[in-house]
Amino acid sequence: GKDRIIFATKEDHETPSSAELVADDPDDPYEEQGLILPNGDINWNCPCLGGMASGPCGEQFKSAFSCFHYSTEEIKGSDCVDQFRAMQEFMQKYPDLYPQEDENEEKEKSSKDLEATPMEASVAKEEKGSS
Repeated sequence: GKDRIIFATKEDHETPSSAELVADDPDDPYEEQGLILPNGDINWNCPCLGGMASGPCGEQFKSAFSCFHYSTEEIKGSDCVDQFRAMQEFMQKYPDLYPQEDENEEKEKSSKDLEATPMEASVAKEEKGSS
């Protein structure tokens, strides 16, 4: 077939590699340069985006993120609500790829937080009274 198996010997591993590392080319357009490229554009290939730009919701993500990046509003991104809402709605079509907190989990968390609050308040009162 198309696959080929190659066995490496102990001697192969003991011999220093002859591979040469190529110096980074600053003009390489695919070189990872962070989220924002030197010209101010968004680097959609940045690993920091976690593949969001190339996933099934990539176009919606790019639209929302671009809007936020280039926003000149007093509250940055306040003009991008519609794009983020569209992205969120689109992501809900792919729950396996974009898991969201279950509403029941949120209710349990908030009820646990509420249970802890009165207890903390009563402990604080006891501490004030005992001094």
